[in-house]
Amino acid sequence: QVQLVESGGGLVQAGGSLRLSCAASGRTVSSYRMGWFRQVPGKEREFVAAINWIWSSGTTYYADSVKGRFTISRDNAKNTVYLQMNSLKPEDTAVYYCAADPNPTGPYYDQLQYSWWGQGTQVTVSS
Repeated sequence: QVQLVESGGGLVQAGGSLRLSCAASGRTVSSYRMGWFRQVPGKEREFVAAINWIWSSGTTYYADSVKGRFTISRDNAKNTVYLQMNSLKPEDTAVYYCAADPNPTGPYYDQLQYSWWGQGTQVTVSS
């Protein structure tokens, strides 16, 4: 069992930045694929970013909508993954979720590949 707790969400103006954190406990997630997803009211949860920690050399992936603006990273010593969000747009407003996949075999963008999820943190970007 892995527990994931997101933090760092809040209200920010368009063009601003936020840094989300996902603290993992229960087991080390150094060898897990970690992902960020987001969901807005009335829409399906969508992929944002993912990172392979150890066995795949920390390769990162991004949705086209955030590429060049968001950066996913991790700190193994703190068992934590981050999402740095720059140049935020109102369209980025959503609840952001951290997720963990202990045995990555399928597509990194498929939410069904991930076993554990955090409770989510709200990000609101004003015009």
